[in-house]
Amino acid sequence: MKIISKAWIVLAFCTLTLGVSAQNQEKFGHINFADLYALMPGLDSVKAVYEKYAASVQDQFDAMQNELQTKITDYQNNQTTMSEIIRQTKEREITDLQTRMEAFQTSAQQDLQNKETELTTPIIEKAQNAVKEVAKENGYTYILNSTGGMLLFADPGDDVMDLVKKKLGIQ
Repeated sequence: MKIISKAWIVLAFCTLTLGVSAQNQEKFGHINFADLYALMPGLDSVKAVYEKYAASVQDQFDAMQNELQTKITDYQNNQTTMSEIIRQTKEREITDLQTRMEAFQTSAQQDLQNKETELTTPIIEKAQNAVKEVAKENGYTYILNSTGGMLLFADPGDDVMDLVKKKLGIQ
């Protein structure tokens, strides 16, 4: 009788352990986040704002380039008739303008990156939040980004793109 009782206890414990193990089983999903980002509403207006901003920066650089070219042409055309002090002053102006243009280029590149980040961050956050909500609603433990070879094997997981698109109202 004790043996049968112990057997039932062991059997119940094993069944309970397997049940708990099955409940704690991890669920994996994957999504191509780059594809999702490309489908996000509002991305067209972000691109338009960025392009307008980049064009204004380029216009400023072009104006500086035109000024430099004018100074170089003036220097070359009048170099033979200039006094030494005027020639040195013109050379310094040209060198200073070239230095400012290099600094402007470096600053402009950083400024454009900052502007892009400022404009795209809300869209990326909205997509990330939708992925998190889909994960919670559908019981996923992990959702991996399958963009750019970051996922080597995805067979046991589910592609959650359709669920996230539905959450965002994207057709």
